[in-house]
Formats: sequence, C-alpha cells, structure tokens
Amino acid sequence: MAHLDHHELDEVVRGLSPGSAVDLRGTVVGRSLLERVLAATHARLGRTRFDLAVFPEDARFGDVAFLGDVSFDQARFHRLASFVDARFAGNVSFREVRLARELSLHGVTVAGHAAFDRVSVGRDALFSAARFARTASFEGSEFHDFAAFDGARFGGDATFRGSRFGRAVSFRKAEFGGLAGFEATRFWAGGSLTPVVVGRRLSLAGAWAGNGLDLAARDCVVDLRRMRVTGRLAVRLDGAVADLEGATLHGTVTVNGHGTAKVTSLRGVEAEALELVSVDLSTCRFAGIRTPERLRLTGCAFATTPRGVRFAPRWPPLRWWTRRRTLADEHAWRGWSLSETETPTPHRLAVLYSRLRAGVDDKATAADFAFGAMEMRRATSGASARWLLSLHWILSGYGLRMGRVLGWFALLAAITVGSILMSSASHAARRSTAPRPPLPSVHLSP
Repeated sequence: MAHLDHHELDEVVRGLSPGSAVDLRGTVVGRSLLERVLAATHARLGRTRFDLAVFPEDARFGDVAFLGDVSFDQARFHRLASFVDARFAGNVSFREVRLARELSLHGVTVAGHAAFDRVSVGRDALFSAARFARTASFEGSEFHDFAAFDGARFGGDATFRGSRFGRAVSFRKAEFGGLAGFEATRFWAGGSLTPVVVGRRLSLAGAWAGNGLDLAARDCVVDLRRMRVTGRLAVRLDGAVADLEGATLHGTVTVNGHGTAKVTSLRGVEAEALELVSVDLSTCRFAGIRTPERLRLTGCAFATTPRGVRFAPRWPPLRWWTRRRTLADEHAWRGWSLSETETPTPHRLAVLYSRLRAGVDDKATAADFAFGAMEMRRATSGASARWLLSLHWILSGYGLRMGRVLGWFALLAAITVGSILMSSASHAARRSTAPRPPLPSVHLSP
C-alpha cells in the first residue's frame, strides 16, 4: 500500500472484510488510514504485517482481534501505541520496534508465541493483566521509563535476558508457567517481583540491580549466581531453593525463608551486609565467601554430625561423634557427602568457622562453630600439638563441653571414693583375720 495513490488505496480498503489479510509493510500509517482499515474489517484482521511501518500519530488497536499471525518488526511509533484488550489468535512479533512514547498492552491475550526482542520504549510500558499462552521473549529490550507487568500470566517460558529497565519495574502477582529468565538484566532503579509464582525456575544470574529490588518466590529454584547489587535487595523464599554463588552485594541484603526455604551456595559471595533469616543451610557451601564475618545468620538450620558409632579407615578406627552443628563444607571434607566442587582444606575450614561464628545469633550454634574450628586446627597441627589438642578435646571438649569436664570429675570422684572404700574394707579384713593373742590365765585361791 505504500506505493498506491489515493484512488487505488480507496479501492483496496473497499475490498477489505472481516478476517482479511492486511499488508502495510513500509507504509506511513496515519490515524485516518488505520481507522479506515479497522472499520472496513470490523476490527477483525487476518494475517497482518506492519514491518517497517511508521505511525506518526497515535496508533490505537484497542479491542482489535488479530485472527492470524501479526508482525510489527522494526516498526516506528512516534506517539502512543495502544493495544488495550487486543486479542492475538496466533503468534505476534514486535522485534526491534522503536516507540518514542507509551506502549500499552494492558489486558491483551496472545494465544501463540510472543516476541518483543530488542524493543525500545521511550516512556511507560504497560503489560499488566496480559495473558501469554506460550513463550514470551523480551531479550535485549530497553524500557526507559516505568514498566508494569502486574498480574501478567506467562503460560510458557518468559525471557528478559539482557534487558534494561531505566526506572522502576513491577511484576507484582505475575505468574510464570515455566522459566522466568532475567539473566544479565539491569534494574537501574530497582523494582518489585513480589510475590512471583514460577513453575520451574527464576533466574537473575548475572543481573545488576540498583536501588531497592524486592524479590519473592514460592516452590521453585531461584538462581542469583553472579548477581551484582549496589542498593537494597530483599529476597523472600517460600519453600524455594536459592543459589547466591559468586554474588557481589554492596548494599543491604536480606534473605528471609519460610517453610522449606533453602540456600545451597554462598561460595565466592562478596557482601557488605547480608542477613539470612530462617533459612535451611544444611547443604550450603560457604568456602570462598569473601567477608564471612559480615554475614548475619538468624534462626538458620545447619548440617549435623552423624549419629552413633562409625568406622574410619584411619586411627582410631572406631569413632563416636557428639552431636553438633557443622557446615556442609566439613561434611564434604570428611567424605560424609558427595561434592562436585573442590573440597576446602582443614585450615580454610578453621578460619571459616572462626569468622562465621561472630554473626550467628544462637549461642549453641556459635559454640559448635568454635568446636569445629578447633577440630580443623587439630587436623592440621603437628604431632606434638595434635597430642595436646587431643588431650584438650578428651578432657574438656576444647573448653566447650562442660558436661565432659563434669563427667571426668564424677569419674575421678567415683574412683577416689571407691579407692577409699576398698582401702577401708581391706584394712578391716586384715584386722578380722589376724590371730588374737591368748588371754592371761587367772588362778583363784580357795
């Protein structure tokens, strides 16, 4: 249609009917032309192509039904682009679209695949209450102003890999049927992903967040590896499993757990103020964390030593372990659990235990960490120091097991009392068996 004069264009428009295919590639689509096309088709378009089209005025597709595949690739919108409550029966593509002002897809329904890769939106972008039945891709897109995906539902995978959000973005009550991928995404002004329902996996690996990012996930895997945060980050895990390996956290970061929430790795984490609350750390690897003394652990669960008597290939072959809380790294070093990563040395474990105990809120756990540090030092000491530490362990549990000291005192007291009683009984027995001297005879005179 870009090459038709007015009379030819009028003839083409008169030939349109509901469900007709529309090809406006490379055409300047003003408000008048768009209204004539929508009126002729009764807002029911078939296969529609707007590739490289230019919309110099407001483009309003509200309540339009697209009965076939739709393509707006590399189109240019100089003003508002509104698709409020539009229905797409097939696939839709907005790849490399440039929008100088607002974009609204509030309440749209897409039955096929949706592609918004490398889209640039100059002002607000609204996707709230949108329904994407299959996959939706926003890779490399730029949202320069506020972006809202509140209440949006993605039936398949939704990927925002490499996207940029210039201002706050909101995914409140969004639902993802499969993967929610935000790898290498930049949140310049923070945002909200609360509460997010994810069917399989929520990934922010390599993402960057500025001021104030809230994240909440339920019953899924949360990948926060290599994430960089310069502002506040609040993570709430409801039965979810999170991995923070290699994260750089320069702001205040809190991770709150509920139910079976778990963190599996803090290896290589660099944090200025990281607090974990009510999180299961029984399988969490800590080795390589940069500043463990800045970590705050409140109400967290840790791994424990095995119960009962166990046999070991080294001396002494028979071992009985007292109950104490340990790190998963020690389990890997002792061979109690399988490890796919490098096992830390006892020296590194001793330092790790000593530096972590300062941030533990529970005194019993802090004492167990101090005990673990001494155990690791005993494992790396020379022969003479090892004997002294072993004696210290046997007598008092490194000064941390007062029950053991009382036990030794009780044993010593029992031995002392037993010795006294045996000595008294032996002395009494000797006296009873000794021959008595004859009594002197006495003669009475008549």
